[in-house]
Amino acid sequence: MKLCSFTKDGKSSYGLVTEAGIVDLGKRFDAPTLRDFIAAGDMGAAAKLASETVDFAFDDVTHDPVIPDPDKIICVGLNFHAHIEETGREETPNPVLFARFAGSQIGHGRPLIKPLESDKFDYEGEVAVIIGKEGRRISEADALDHVAGYACYNDGSVRDWQKHTHQFLPGKTFAGTGGFGPWMTTADEIPDPGKMRLQTRLNGETVQDTTLDLLVASIPRLIAYCSTILPLLPGDVIVSGTPGGVGARRNPPLFMKDGDVCEVEVSGVGILRNPVVAES
Repeated sequence: MKLCSFTKDGKSSYGLVTEAGIVDLGKRFDAPTLRDFIAAGDMGAAAKLASETVDFAFDDVTHDPVIPDPDKIICVGLNFHAHIEETGREETPNPVLFARFAGSQIGHGRPLIKPLESDKFDYEGEVAVIIGKEGRRISEADALDHVAGYACYNDGSVRDWQKHTHQFLPGKTFAGTGGFGPWMTTADEIPDPGKMRLQTRLNGETVQDTTLDLLVASIPRLIAYCSTILPLLPGDVIVSGTPGGVGARRNPPLFMKDGDVCEVEVSGVGILRNPVVAES
């Protein structure tokens, strides 16, 4: 099952994505947002609506980030060996975490914004994990039971601002730099997230290609670690890390510019596609 958030005629909603289009769940359930819908535990009821007449064609709405209003977005850095090697850093015993703010995210089809302040706007294809069930100090053995689903994520990074200090955040949460979509594929369709393949393409050229079994800290490990710090809530997002091949580490560097198109594809999930527009 695939669930998305969208805006149509100025009204925000969420829906079930089928081959024919979108079934508007926002007008069928009391939960005002997809985050609230996940928390209410109504996903089984949504699946029963797959044969209903769709309300909108998929391309006739404006796509919002899958979860527009998460309580928290926890991003993971340096979580693939190839990316650690290309950065020249050392592997750490525990995950490298930083935050991204919800207001920095954009949905499928909407432009990634290259900010005025930099020409070093980099792609980072990743897999987003959406939490479905609240938990604190979740064990790795139970971690996947707390997952609602998975989505594609482009953790667009403003590299020079990222390096202003030893903290990553300044370059990681510029407005309009985090692509999140096109939808959430529910966890029942992906029983083993380690088998997912992640690819990033810039203007049709593959620039990143890996499988999630190569993560340094697996998705269960990330859930266990993050939930030790504070409770994970329905709709929380863990962005699990980017593989090797980022533009800043290429020779010559390869940064996103006005007119480019960046795609992040995750097997079993879908393709997140965003044009790149320079801020004016």
